[in-house]
Amino acid sequence: MENDLRNKTILVTGSAGFIGFHTSQKLLEMGVKIVGLDSINDYYDPKLKNHRNNILKKYNNYKFYQTDISQEKELKKIFEENKIDKICHLAAQAGVRYSLQNPGAYHQSNLQGFINIIECARNFDIKDFIYASSSSVYGKNKMRETGFSEEDSVDHPISLYAATKKANELIAHNYHHLFGLNCTGLRFFTAYGPSSRPDMAMYLFTNEIVNNREVKLFNYGKMLRDFTYIDDIVDGIIKSLEKAYPYEIFNLGNSQTVEVKYLIELLEKALNKKAKIKLEPIQPGDVEITFANISKAEKMLNFKPQTNIEKGVENFIDWYKKYHQI
Repeated sequence: MENDLRNKTILVTGSAGFIGFHTSQKLLEMGVKIVGLDSINDYYDPKLKNHRNNILKKYNNYKFYQTDISQEKELKKIFEENKIDKICHLAAQAGVRYSLQNPGAYHQSNLQGFINIIECARNFDIKDFIYASSSSVYGKNKMRETGFSEEDSVDHPISLYAATKKANELIAHNYHHLFGLNCTGLRFFTAYGPSSRPDMAMYLFTNEIVNNREVKLFNYGKMLRDFTYIDDIVDGIIKSLEKAYPYEIFNLGNSQTVEVKYLIELLEKALNKKAKIKLEPIQPGDVEITFANISKAEKMLNFKPQTNIEKGVENFIDWYKKYHQI
């Protein structure tokens, strides 16, 4: 079942994104040939995406296309020009709250784009298809003490973003069933770390503290999140590419919940600066708690998260200061 990736060419979609960049870099360091694809859109500052992409371009085993996955013709051209062995599909329109303002972007990227990519896998006879899902598919599920499990029903997503991720899982199941594709879906739990997205809590809070602005804590600061360090997420992705199971879904999380208030304390300590906190009610589409049961990933992927929140915050702040030249 296990296969060596070193003599393979892997297409990484969203290669200039947060998770895509770190995954591509790790694979490039392993000697894997990467065909990177990213639209470098302006959902957040393209400067950060270009910064990541420029790091990847220094590797001679990296080839990059600036393409939108919703553009079927342009996508096909990439597959015609490259002999791709596996697909690591990480491109998506991210963000829960933005899906309330701009649902069309989610249809275009997460539904049309997903179908375009998986169709290319089928038409170009690429058997192994690994893709990003999300912990948000668990929605308002009542959680057991052991956390959210892949066995739980995910029929009640509470944001359009989550609904598109659930749809991706169903489409992948269909393509596995009809065309024999090996499809692995990865439900990421609150990924964070160096070079993360500016719209995510850790980056957002850090920006507000540094710039003496109010930090809004939703659900009156009682949010609990399973913050998962980027290196651990990447480890799970690479192991999924190596295993290439026929059809599986895995939780990739740290399997520890952290109260957002505690995250603020860690940021204050790392920045040596107090936060101005404003407590707000929970936002539409937000879930109160995320907590991954990772026993399946431990057993089938040998997935073992290594980085706790204290170390992870330290690493993030180190990167933030360098990037912003503080």
